[in-house]
Amino acid sequence: MTETDVIVIGAGIIGAACAWQLAKRGQRVTLVDDGNAGATAAGMGHLVCMDDDPAELTLSAWSLARWRELTPHMPESCAWRGCGTLWLAETPQELELAEEKQQRMAQYQVASDMQTRDQLAAREPLLTSRLSGGLWVPGDGIVYAPNVARWFIEDAGVTDLRDRALAVDAPYVTLHSGKRLRAGAIVIACGLGANRLLDENWLRAKKGQLAITDRYGPLLSHQLVELGYGASAHAGGTSVAFNIQPRPTGQLLIGSSRQFDNTDREIDLPLLATMLARARHFLPSLESLNIIRCWSGFRAASADGNPLIGPHPTRPGIWLALGHEGLGVTTAPATAELLCAQILGEHPAVSPDAWLPARLHKQEAIA
Repeated sequence: MTETDVIVIGAGIIGAACAWQLAKRGQRVTLVDDGNAGATAAGMGHLVCMDDDPAELTLSAWSLARWRELTPHMPESCAWRGCGTLWLAETPQELELAEEKQQRMAQYQVASDMQTRDQLAAREPLLTSRLSGGLWVPGDGIVYAPNVARWFIEDAGVTDLRDRALAVDAPYVTLHSGKRLRAGAIVIACGLGANRLLDENWLRAKKGQLAITDRYGPLLSHQLVELGYGASAHAGGTSVAFNIQPRPTGQLLIGSSRQFDNTDREIDLPLLATMLARARHFLPSLESLNIIRCWSGFRAASADGNPLIGPHPTRPGIWLALGHEGLGVTTAPATAELLCAQILGEHPAVSPDAWLPARLHKQEAIA
């Protein structure tokens, strides 16, 4: 039997960040992952301040501040770019929403500037001329999340086991290989796989689809997002919203779509067509670009849309870092810091109450 201080199950961006933070705090960490691609490999890798509710704004603003400390130390393979985000308003009413967004973010020291139609056109000439204006958030950026996760793991020097966790019965974890691990704390950070591993229904799948173009060089300078993105992200059912990134490779990464409780990996061609039509609505020149790849992935969503970060409410020794939905990359450093403080019995920088799993256990998790 192998003994360690902490076992982290899941080597995506959340699990890797937790392992890194714990190891930097002097903990002996064993990271367990089955090697299958998850949300980190399928997502956009955006670092974006979101403000759809106070908990989301608190966690994303805190985490972006941590990212700014980390990015100077990351290798070029992590593909960090401080491109900022332009939030796009089609109507005067949406421009008012942009002003409200600016005021909310300013309370958390997140800098932003309102943009007129002419200022948007000067920043991004390829945008449609039908926009009313927007909001520029210069502190946002992008990374290539799979390589960031690998960097976290390598920089931490943790024990990295490619094996599948079959059962968790704290303080023990049983692996597919027959190995048995023991630790004082077990962190569950394996996304939707946590439901099976814990035999509990904490999470729902939100399927998303993305497309990427051929390499054309620098066509855009900023990440572009429509102001209706937040409403689309948190709506029930099926939805699309415009979100596009200029990648360091000279490609454009195009999103996004959402489908609740759909775990079919096949591309939904009609929904993909709707998503791409929405993108062309904002960026008409996409019509002339070649798309070379489309794929799908699954976001893990909690019942209230906010992550689960903290102790399991009924199983001592088990800690959850789950349910980040589409903000796992953005919020990974703050999640790791928040969880690490709780495991080590310290006071985190902010109160963990909004993210404690116990808040949903009272509702018997998700039926």
